[in-house]
Amino acid sequence: MSAAEPRIGGEFYHVRVKPGEIAEYVLLPGDPDRVLKIAKYWDEGREVSFHREFRVWTGIVNGKPISACSTGIGAPSTAIAIEELARAGCKTFIRVGSTGAIQKGIDLGDLIISTAAVRLEGTSRQYVIDGYPASADYEVVLALIQAAENLGFKYHLGISASTDSFYVGQGRKGFREYSWSYSEKILSDLQSMNVLNFEMESSVIFTLASIYGLRAGSVCAVFANRIEDKFGIVGEEDAIKTAIEAVKILYEWDELKNIHGKKYFYPTLLRIGR
Repeated sequence: MSAAEPRIGGEFYHVRVKPGEIAEYVLLPGDPDRVLKIAKYWDEGREVSFHREFRVWTGIVNGKPISACSTGIGAPSTAIAIEELARAGCKTFIRVGSTGAIQKGIDLGDLIISTAAVRLEGTSRQYVIDGYPASADYEVVLALIQAAENLGFKYHLGISASTDSFYVGQGRKGFREYSWSYSEKILSDLQSMNVLNFEMESSVIFTLASIYGLRAGSVCAVFANRIEDKFGIVGEEDAIKTAIEAVKILYEWDELKNIHGKKYFYPTLLRIGR
């Protein structure tokens, strides 16, 4: 086993999959149990591996392969998943998560489709300079928008903030009411910048995908609105359905690109057709 790229029996050490066992289109929930919730909407599926926080399923939707891999909470474990899944052959990643809104008018159960993310986590800084943007791929964003429209779900489009800390890093009090100046200002500062929400993984997914020439996007269900002091676990199924629908759309668009010899998708390709 090479220490530079550890494998066990040909499987990547953390996600425990081999090349060929994973689809090119992968959904990335944080929670391992959400993988099962995702797979129930596939035409068929099977568990490939379950090691630590990484639960991997591969299946079929509309006759096309699709996979899902849980990342656990936060950027460090998510970066491990991206690294190993990319090595196994994944090319398109869609985060399917939950989030806390920080703008008024975003209701519980709404969806937030991220166009970019503020890099408040530390993992991406191990890869790139501070000024490097964490941007979602435009094709994935457009497919998520089309998917939400197809399904009739309410969604919001904009910039997210990804943190390493759920509590103090997102402006909540720590144990025994601990706080400090950064924590006390971060929520209002981001709100002024028109950032829509807090979450913990999108920025590292976008950053690594950009570095490696892959595609990435994110759709999250709003479980909380911090400004309106609301909380409820709603919208998870809508986020799942939107991500799966987006994969179907991306398959169609990618086929059109191949037919017409185009590297990038643009709307006129839909009129040209096959």
